[in-house]
Amino acid sequence: MKETNTYYMKKALLLAKKAAAIGEVPIGCVIVHEDRIIGRGYNKRNKNKTTLAHAEMIAIQKASRALGDWRLEGCIMYVTLEPCQMCSGALVQSRIDKVVIGAMNQKAGCAGSVLNLLQMKEFNHQVELETGVLQEECTKVLQDFFSQLRTRNRIEKQLYREETEHEDPRN
Repeated sequence: MKETNTYYMKKALLLAKKAAAIGEVPIGCVIVHEDRIIGRGYNKRNKNKTTLAHAEMIAIQKASRALGDWRLEGCIMYVTLEPCQMCSGALVQSRIDKVVIGAMNQKAGCAGSVLNLLQMKEFNHQVELETGVLQEECTKVLQDFFSQLRTRNRIEKQLYREETEHEDPRN
C-alpha cells in the first residue's frame, strides 16, 4: 500500500504544481476508486473567484460525476495539504472511505491539526486518515510558493516606492 500511496500522492503533487503555475496556492488532490483516478482538482479560488474552488471540492465534484452518485463510498482521496473545515465537511458528507494527506496545516487543518472533523463520533460517518505521505515534498511546494510570493511582494513595494518618490506632489 505504501507504493500505492506514494504513486497517487505524486499525482496530487503534479496538480499542486499546476496550481502554483497559475498563481494559486499549490494544493492538489486526486480521488481513487478501484485503482483508477476518477476525480482531480487543484486550487482555483482566485481564477474562479470563489471560495468553493478548493482542490478537494473540485475533485469531489468530478468523482461524483464519474460515479454518478454523491456517495463516494469505496474511494480514497490523496491531498497534498490537510483539508480545511469546508472540505472536511464535504468529505464526511460524501462518505468517502479514506483521506491520505501529505502535509498538515497547523493554522486551518480540520483533519487533526486544529480540529478533526473527519473522525468525530457524533457524525454518522467517519473517515479513515493517513498522514505524512510525501510530507517533505508537499511541504516544500508550499514553502517555495510562499517564499516566491513574499519576494515578489517586496519587489513590487520597492518599485512602487521608487516610482512615487520622484513624482511632483502638485500633480
